[in-house]
Formats: sequence, structure tokens, C-alpha cells
Amino acid sequence: MTRIAYVSTYVPQKCGLATYTFHLRQAVNGAKDWKGKDPVVVLTGNQQEPVEDPILWPLRRDEADDYVKMARRINHSDIDVVSLQHEFGIFGGEAGAHILQFIRHLEKPLVTTFHTVFERPLPPYRDIQQEIAEKSAKIIVMNRKAIEYLHESFGVPVEKICFIPHGTPEPDPDRREAFRQQLNWNGRSVLMTFGLLSRGKGLELILNILPDIAKQVPDVLYAIVGQTHPEVKKREGERYRDELRELIRSNGMDAHVVMIDRYMEESDLVKHIMACDIYVTPYPGLQQITSGTLAYAVGLGRPVLSTPYSYATDLLRDYPELLVDAGDAAAWTEKIVSLLKNRERLEACARNMGRIGQTMHWPEIGRQHAALFAGVREVANVR
Repeated sequence: MTRIAYVSTYVPQKCGLATYTFHLRQAVNGAKDWKGKDPVVVLTGNQQEPVEDPILWPLRRDEADDYVKMARRINHSDIDVVSLQHEFGIFGGEAGAHILQFIRHLEKPLVTTFHTVFERPLPPYRDIQQEIAEKSAKIIVMNRKAIEYLHESFGVPVEKICFIPHGTPEPDPDRREAFRQQLNWNGRSVLMTFGLLSRGKGLELILNILPDIAKQVPDVLYAIVGQTHPEVKKREGERYRDELRELIRSNGMDAHVVMIDRYMEESDLVKHIMACDIYVTPYPGLQQITSGTLAYAVGLGRPVLSTPYSYATDLLRDYPELLVDAGDAAAWTEKIVSLLKNRERLEACARNMGRIGQTMHWPEIGRQHAALFAGVREVANVR
């Protein structure tokens, strides 16, 4: 049985990577049909936070020496494979450079999941990612374009890189109407966006076309779900949320927008996504390589519309009609109205998303990871 140590943030920390690693660990354990306790090397603050759960091995993010000590702890353990969930911002040092101390001293095989990959990486990110890629036995990406980026930027052999989709919960379509009633969305045509609130996510695009949509779909409701990003809140408080509220008021759309300003546990997020009619990601920037929120919407079989940023283009490659340029407000209006006014078309879109989603549910993602980890262990044992 392959024993795995995960390096990441982890629940109860409130971040997408923590939630992702929690579900990945559960899914891999399920695939292994194993009741053992694979540990998580969990990033903590500068002070050693008390951790009562023995599966959590705390690693102070800003203490470079602790990364070396953790590598040595793993080297002297029965761990077979280390799964590094890499995002630049979670590790200490400039651009997360402290993680290099860990991998330089690690003697166990390393499998790295890159949650961020740049098409044209620049210093200091470039050197850090290149060293991690070179030291990894295998690299996992969630976007097929990332394979090309890593190969062209760093010369990583294509056969070293594995595409495994972003994991998602499985839908429960029978509960959709109950969810809509609980949220008081029954009788409404609901558009939804979820994520930490910050500028640059294209929310203004939807808010500005909403009056035209409402003329044609009078029961439309746009749900903007999620707290203000903590860094935005530190910098400017709730100024951006207030600007959006003023835009809603000036457009006369108070009855057509709901802003849900609270942290969402996963069960609550699933409820909201399952209850919406169209999930929208109107992001103007095109470089985003992964999007957990778009993955969840597709995995849960909900119709989606998106700008053609990197992850959306890859995920929806068989349905290019669902990709709309950020600068084409008229096309966004037409796409939304045509779906909301044509129930058959909306349901066909949901079925198409469901077909993609079947490849993304956590049990399948767990099986793929477990097989990869076992293969890496076998190769290491042969050597």
C-alpha cells in the first residue's frame, strides 16, 4: 500500500487549496480502500499553532530551517511518495522560495501538482518552478495547455507531465428544487458568480448588461456569492462592494441582484451552484490556468458561460459556443437571454456539462491519483 504525505494548506483553514487537498486525500484513501492515516504537512503561521490531529504535521511557512527539518522527518518515515500541492503564495520566502529547501533535502519521490503555470514565466517565479519541476518524479496539471507551457518554458519531457482534471463533488439533481426553495430562488432565472470579491473579475460586465437582460427575462436574478478578498479588505475595507452596490442602484437593478457576503462551507456552495440556472465567469484576464469555481459548476452539471480564459478554453473545448469575449456585451446579453428563454437549450447545456463533469468527480480523480502515486513508488523501489 502506497503511503503518501501531502504538503499544502488544509482544513479548517479557509482557502481553496486547503479544501482541494482535503478532498484529494479523502478520494485517494477511498481509491486505496485503506483505513490508514496519510499525513498532511500543513502550512501554519510563524507561531507554532497547536495541532491536535496526529495526521497534521505543522510546518511554519516563514521559517526556512523548518522546511529542511520536515524533509528529514519524511526521509526517516515510512512515507513512499510526497504529494506537493504547489501555489506560490502559500510558502514562505520571495515567491514561496522556501519550498526549495524542502525539495533539496527530500529523498522520497516527489509528485507536484502545479496549481499555477505561466505561459511565459518571469523571475523569480521562473527559477523556482523550474527547480521544482526538475526535482519532481511526476507533475500533475489540471489544464492541458499547461503541458505545453511547462515543456516549452523548462524543457520538461511531456511524458513526465500528467493531466488530471480538477476534482469536484458529485451532483444530486433530485435536490435541486429543494435547494431553490431554501434560497428563495424558485420562480427566478438565476445567474451566479462565486469567489472572493475583488476587482478584475468582470462582475461589472454582467451588472451593466443586466438591465437589457431584465427587459427580456423579467424574473432574472444575479447572485454574487462570496466574501470580500481578505487582502482587498485590509487595503480598502468594503469600498469595492459599495461601488458594486452603487452600480446596481444606479442601473435600477436592486430587485435583480443579491450579494451574499459570507464564507461558504462546501455543502453550502454546492447548494447555491446546484440551485442556479447559469454559472458565469466573466473574467477579463485570459491567463488563469485553473478555476475551482468553474470546475465545480461543470462537475455539478450546471450550464455555464465564460470568457475564453485559459482554463475555460480547455475545459469547454468541445463547446466553444459557451465562450464569450469580455468586450462583447451584446454577445453576452444574447447568450444569456437565449439560454434563459429556451428551457430545452438550457437543459441540453446542462446535459453537456454533466458529460464533462463525470470525468471530474472525486472518486474518479482519487483513482487516477492513487494509480499515479503507486506507479511512482514502484519505479522508486526498482531504482
